[in-house]
Order: sequence, then C-alpha cells, then structure tokens
Amino acid sequence: MAKKAPGKAAAKPLKTAKASSQSLNSLTKLPKALLLQMHDLMVKSRMLEERLIKIYKAGDAYFWIGAPGEEAWGVPIGLQVLKGRGPEYDYLHMHYRATPTLVAMGMPMIDSIRLIMNRSTDPSTGGRNFSNHYSFPEWNVAPVTSPIEVQYGIALGTAHVQKRHKSKGITLVTGGDAGTAEGDFASCLIWSSRKGRELPMLITVQNNKWGISTSFDGQHGETNIADRARAFNIKARSINGNDPIESYLTLQEDMAYIRKTGKPAFIEAHVSRLYGHSSASGANFVSNELCCLNDFETKLLKAGLIKEAAVKELYEKYAQEGFEAQQIVKGEPVPTSESIWDNVYVGSENADWRKF
Repeated sequence: MAKKAPGKAAAKPLKTAKASSQSLNSLTKLPKALLLQMHDLMVKSRMLEERLIKIYKAGDAYFWIGAPGEEAWGVPIGLQVLKGRGPEYDYLHMHYRATPTLVAMGMPMIDSIRLIMNRSTDPSTGGRNFSNHYSFPEWNVAPVTSPIEVQYGIALGTAHVQKRHKSKGITLVTGGDAGTAEGDFASCLIWSSRKGRELPMLITVQNNKWGISTSFDGQHGETNIADRARAFNIKARSINGNDPIESYLTLQEDMAYIRKTGKPAFIEAHVSRLYGHSSASGANFVSNELCCLNDFETKLLKAGLIKEAAVKELYEKYAQEGFEAQQIVKGEPVPTSESIWDNVYVGSENADWRKF
C-alpha cells in the first residue's frame, strides 16, 4: 500500500493482475450494494491498521499486531453476526486479528486508536492492553487474550449457555493456524461434537501459513486443518479467505446450518499476512503475499461496479479519519495508577485486596 504523509490523502494502492472472466462472474453472486459495502469496510479496516502501524513506528505506541490481509474474511463475519448482548445473540471469541470484523460491526476508528495508544478512554480495556485486544460486552465480543488459542476453550462456555437457552444465537471463535497445536483447540473439537450434546459453534481458523517466524509447511501432518474437524463428524471445509464473496457465502451457509441444527461447523480460511506477525517482526509490507483488497478492487473496477475516482476518494477519506483520530487521542489521558483495581470484577467492584 502506498504511504501517506501526515494530514494528506493516501495514494491509490497498486493494482493486482487483471481479473479473469471467471472471477468476474463471482460478482453476480451477491448484490452490488453488498459488494460495495464490503469493499468500503475493507478499505476502512486497512487504513485503520496502517494508521496503527504508523502510530507504533512514530513511538506513540509500544506494540502493534493486527489483520492487514484478512479483510476479505473478517468483514463478512462482522456483516453477518447477530449483534447484541446476551445468549439470544451471537458471541464472538476472537484473536488479535479481528479489526476487520469489529470495523464491519460498527467500531469507530478512534476506539481502536485509543487502545493502541493506551488511553483511559479506550472502551475495551481502559488503556491497559495491547493493540487489537478488543472487548465489547454490548456486542457479546469477549476479551481478546494474548495467550494463543485459549479462546477455543472459553468459547465452549457461551455455546453451552446458548444451548440451555435454546436460542438462535451461536458462538463464533477464531484463531490462527499455528495455535491449533494447542490443547485448547483439540478440546474445543471434542466438547463441541459429543453426540446428542453438540454445541452451536462456528469454529474457524485463519491459516496464513505462519506461526510468528515458523512456516506452516512441515508443521502439520494433516493435509488441511479442516480434516481434523471431520474426524469428529463436524461439518468442515477449507476456503479461499482472500475472496470476500466466497467468505461471505460460506459463512452465510454455515451460520444458518448451526442456527437450524444446533450443531457445530468448521471453516479453515486461507488468508495472507501482509505486514508480518507484528511490530516484533518489523511491521513492514510483505510484497510476495496476495493482497485481498487490491484483488477484490481490481474485479470491481474491471466489472464497472466502481470508478477509479470513487476508490481514490474512499482511501483519502479513511486515511484522513485515522489521522484526525490520532490527533484527538494524543490529547486524551492515560490510565491512573489507582485505576489498576477497576474492572477486575463484574460491575467494577474494587479489587484492591488491601480493602477486603
């Protein structure tokens, strides 16, 4: 992606190879308005993540980890979840590459920036966690945890609650390919699939072929991670998570299946990792990975569904929104030492052991 000077419009990104007629035909599978909405949200998420990287590199944040390259997968999730609070709605147990989903659900850019800059105005953690470690109780978005894959075990709890309530809400859990080596992932497959006691869960893995600096190749005995779910009689498949249309339609079908049957489904989405693992690995653009945003954008342009001028305006709008949000957050307060005891217990009951 072209870089943007502070306060100035972002340049138009580089194009991918020409779209094939076969790929253009896939555009007819969804309404034009939805295609353009997905593209809009994918651009917004990418511009937000690139702003977070700039904030880190400018020394205004301690760490960055995020989701550039996963927009074609994350945005369709956010557009289709049953958003609300309580077991009648969908629960989301996600990992630290969930920005596209939260943007699609309606999270303002400024709230993500407050989180990475550790401001007390951060609605997710009060400024006390890493970037992209979101938590929105009003949307059933459970806190993102730093220990990898523990969310697969935690997600079983909300799925059990939904099963008891006989609600149409489902539990959705996401994670990375390397973390599937953890026992929490295996436990999730076991406990969600017991005959007669199946749980209403959409279990997903975003396979970007890397575990920090360890390549996927040589680390897995199975052909596809989805094969492991099939062993438990879970409806499972591997898809191209770089294609927002395939992602949207697959999610739509599997979420409807879970709501109808109360049984789990599994999706392995193959995605890209465009800025490395995190700021620990440099957070620099990786040119040999497919960019789902540029790929989708090329198809829309080729099909005449969007104009170059409109695309340029979109990038400029969200780049400017991110820049202006950063300036606002710079003037907001950091957490106080006394607030360390807040939000440990429900209702913010004071957790200072010295006062017990």
